[in-house]
Amino acid sequence: MSLNHPRLSRRTVLAGAAAALAVAAEAGTANAASGARTRVYPTEFPLPDGFLPEGISIGGRPYAYMGSRANGAVYRTDLRTGRGGFVYAGAAGTAAIGLKLDHDGLLYVAGGGGGSARVIDSRTGELVTTYQLTAETGHFVNDVILLGRRAWFTDSRDSVLHGVPRGHAGEILSLPLSGDWVQTPDVNNANGIVGTPDGRGLVVVSSTPGKLYHVDLRTGRATEIALRGADNVANGDGLVRIGRTLYVVQNRLNLISVFDLDTKVRSATLRRTITDARFDVPTTAARWGNRLYLVNARFTSPQTPETTFNGVAVSV
Repeated sequence: MSLNHPRLSRRTVLAGAAAALAVAAEAGTANAASGARTRVYPTEFPLPDGFLPEGISIGGRPYAYMGSRANGAVYRTDLRTGRGGFVYAGAAGTAAIGLKLDHDGLLYVAGGGGGSARVIDSRTGELVTTYQLTAETGHFVNDVILLGRRAWFTDSRDSVLHGVPRGHAGEILSLPLSGDWVQTPDVNNANGIVGTPDGRGLVVVSSTPGKLYHVDLRTGRATEIALRGADNVANGDGLVRIGRTLYVVQNRLNLISVFDLDTKVRSATLRRTITDARFDVPTTAARWGNRLYLVNARFTSPQTPETTFNGVAVSV
């Protein structure tokens, strides 16, 4: 993921030394995991008018992929320039909510109220396959995480997770949530989802009333994660985990709460919050280098074909 693009008078020797120190200092501040020198990238970029964004995923190269609630389209922005274009045009009657990009360039896309999940080739724009996760009405397939050989999708209107096979034939798994899980009728419950640090389970946020759960992938048993320093994570939407640090995007609060998870993912301690004047109901986030990139869904503004939308970046 690296993006690195380096006469002998006393003056030139000193200048060369100063330049070397400057380069070293810059390298020291770059994120060690990715090597991405994101501080020179734009911190804000436009999206098409009327796009109705909600999900964002970044991976492989400095490209952000964002899904549209309006028609299921996928838009890609080059984080180095802020310029973008459509990868997938979408189709009337569909939606692209949460999405995740895998190492093969495939995008796994949550289909919202249609109860479906789609796989799109990010390189060609081809719709690879569609999975119908539920045939019943009243569901909302909201977000997705890639873990092992499956993509796991949340359903905000049902106490179940859906597991779709990745890159191989197989059946769709339905994992009912049990244990401490509380399903509140007629509101969004399960929303953002990430893997646990050990890769053996999942962390799911329930937007209403604002709780975090540790879900056992073998049984579906959900254990409420005790919050320390915060009463709840109301309006919890997208999740990002970096090691044992969990970032919870709280959309209508225009806030990111940053928690430290304990080693067994039984408690989460609030360390700080991130706010920004540019937040306008951010929904989900994705990491590149030392930044989190978010899309502003602007739920409290008119959702029309003329409504403007954008993405913004903040430091982790």
